[in-house]
Amino acid sequence: MEKIVVVGAGQTGASLVAKLRNQGFEGAITLIGAEPVPPYQRPPLSKGYLLGDMALERLYLRPESFYADNNITLRLGTEVTGIDRSAKTVQIGADSLPYDALVLTTGSAPRTLPAAIGGTLEGVHVVRGLSDVDAMEPEFGAGKSVLIVGGGYIGLEAAAVAAKKGLKVTLVEMADRILQRVASPETSDYFRTLHQSHGVEIIEGVGLKQLTGVTRVTAAELSDGTTLAVDFVIVGVGITPGTALAEAAGLEIDNGIKTDARGRTSDPAIWAAGDCASFPYRDGRLRLESVPNAIDQAECVAENLLGAAKDYVPQPWFWSDQYDVKLQIAGLNTGYDRIITRRGDKDGAMSFWYYQGDTLLAVDAANDPRAYMVGKRLIDSGKSPAPELLADPETDLKSLLRA
Repeated sequence: MEKIVVVGAGQTGASLVAKLRNQGFEGAITLIGAEPVPPYQRPPLSKGYLLGDMALERLYLRPESFYADNNITLRLGTEVTGIDRSAKTVQIGADSLPYDALVLTTGSAPRTLPAAIGGTLEGVHVVRGLSDVDAMEPEFGAGKSVLIVGGGYIGLEAAAVAAKKGLKVTLVEMADRILQRVASPETSDYFRTLHQSHGVEIIEGVGLKQLTGVTRVTAAELSDGTTLAVDFVIVGVGITPGTALAEAAGLEIDNGIKTDARGRTSDPAIWAAGDCASFPYRDGRLRLESVPNAIDQAECVAENLLGAAKDYVPQPWFWSDQYDVKLQIAGLNTGYDRIITRRGDKDGAMSFWYYQGDTLLAVDAANDPRAYMVGKRLIDSGKSPAPELLADPETDLKSLLRA
């Protein structure tokens, strides 16, 4: 193998090309990105960067010189328009680039609101890339009114930044509660209380009917008949995997680009990793949207490109920063039927432990790094302490690791 082409210059693509060089691959590597800047961190965009606490250069995953120093061709501001699988080339406009192995790390894109309900009006923003955040940053003037559509982590993080900057914040969530798709009612309650304590109005069980304005959004009509005057809107209603290039090339799609356990797609010369890829997990398939997965899966695929023949076995973890609260999550809570709530040692520290029967699935730890650390180690090692032990405030968490 002499030529590896990677399409998608986000966290996954950057991690993959670095791992290839680290593992001793000496052939040609080309990393292609649609954005005009080197690979950068996305999580700080909606937090430190938007708050003005982090400069652009600090977002970069590595200095731009890293790629040249490691003989990695970095093609920025470049859109791949097609894949010719029989010729083993990718199309870039009128040009074609040959590959021996192709890796798709095409990430994901934010869901947007339909134009019919005002989704294309000026002042309606999404949070995903650097250009999205740069476009909305001037809107964040103290005293302005912002509507956040969607009560998942992206929406809540945006609400926290807006509240800290002195804006009047209203968040509307169509489901019965915020975080309903991803967390327990107890975790939802914790974050609802947190946001309300910072002046955020949270409206649950109510959808957005229409955004109105001539060219720029000025008001929002909700499904309960309420009309809100707004200066701008932030939409956080989830993401969709970046499968368009793979679909056009005829690759199998199954909640993302379908891969085997080692990251190979239905074409043996094409691999995929990160937000865009789904892989075998237990009795089904899984697609993870997180930085840790982007890094771990990318590195596994890099090793497999070089012959490691290693299955990817995720050990999922996530985080979210809101105000002065750091939420750390270990495991996957799908199928839980019981929640154990524990107070931490410090004021406001809480953890929520997800069980299915007697099996520990996941933990949400808010400002409680000890609970997170213990929970992650238990889950990663397949250990499940008796729920009654966790429910007992006298139980020393670290003792559960020795059981």
